[in-house]
Amino acid sequence: MLIAKPPDIPSSEITSRDAYFRYLNRRRFLKGAAAVGAAAMGADRLARLVSPRTTVHADPTKLQTVYSPLTTTGEQLTTFDDITHYNNFYEFGVDKSDPAKNAGGLPTRPWTVKVEGKVAKPLTFSIDDLLKLHPLEDRVYRHRCVEAWSMVIPWVGYSLSEFIKQCNPLPSANYVQFLSYYDRHVEKWGGAETSIVWPYSEGLRMDEAMNPLTLLTFGLYGETLPNQDGAPVRIVLPWKYGFKSAKSIVTVRFIDKQPPTTWNEQAPNEYGFYSNVNPDVDHPRWSQKTERRIGLPFYAQRRTTLMFNGYTDQVASMYTGMNLRKYF
Repeated sequence: MLIAKPPDIPSSEITSRDAYFRYLNRRRFLKGAAAVGAAAMGADRLARLVSPRTTVHADPTKLQTVYSPLTTTGEQLTTFDDITHYNNFYEFGVDKSDPAKNAGGLPTRPWTVKVEGKVAKPLTFSIDDLLKLHPLEDRVYRHRCVEAWSMVIPWVGYSLSEFIKQCNPLPSANYVQFLSYYDRHVEKWGGAETSIVWPYSEGLRMDEAMNPLTLLTFGLYGETLPNQDGAPVRIVLPWKYGFKSAKSIVTVRFIDKQPPTTWNEQAPNEYGFYSNVNPDVDHPRWSQKTERRIGLPFYAQRRTTLMFNGYTDQVASMYTGMNLRKYF
């Protein structure tokens, strides 16, 4: 089934995710029952088919949005259930299912984002300030993880450039660094299971940060972000591997030199600073030429990886003349 939203339909009028899940799970139940018989399925299997997983940590507040011409269309959306239960968020554990189980302790209100470094003056924005800064837009982006899996996600936000303009960076600000929330005292914090030095750090060159596709993100499926997906505010960069899209941001720092970033420091031979989706540059432990689309039937999951994740027309000019094998 293709799910698409014409330009004249705001997110507030999209069929609710609860109604969608009731429909989807009824179909799954009927299909499963016909295939193997209800008696043979067992109570646990029946429960998983009939009811969606419920560990979604968020206040499902509707967000008022406008249509964005940057929205991609024509691909089946990944379900809300998969988007919120198959996550990389190492602060809450290293397994894909850990963030959904552990992120409930993330305190998303009140929330502030500090602006530091090479700016006219330091600033602090509340989450409400950020929500009012620019009209929120519906955008559907492809996403590609360096682990060779992908999703199609309907985000809510606006171009990061709109925020940067309000920060008044100095001419010497060549890079933007993002620092994520970290508090080892948060209940069920999973960061202790890794060797990562917290807080999580990511960064972009200024032209990348100002690209219209770079999204300051507050929601998905027309509602506020769940905790496990980076609430209450994160970055989304659809042409880069997923770890570049910093979650739960508390500090934005404008600097003149390339900032240290978490995964680049953790394993520089595996995770480059640029991290552009490039099927011609393999990860040392696996190929990047294909990917597995989460949520589709097994026979339809495997697909060819697209250069810049399919956003070549919008971003390739930023890397003209660069050796993309060296600056990977």
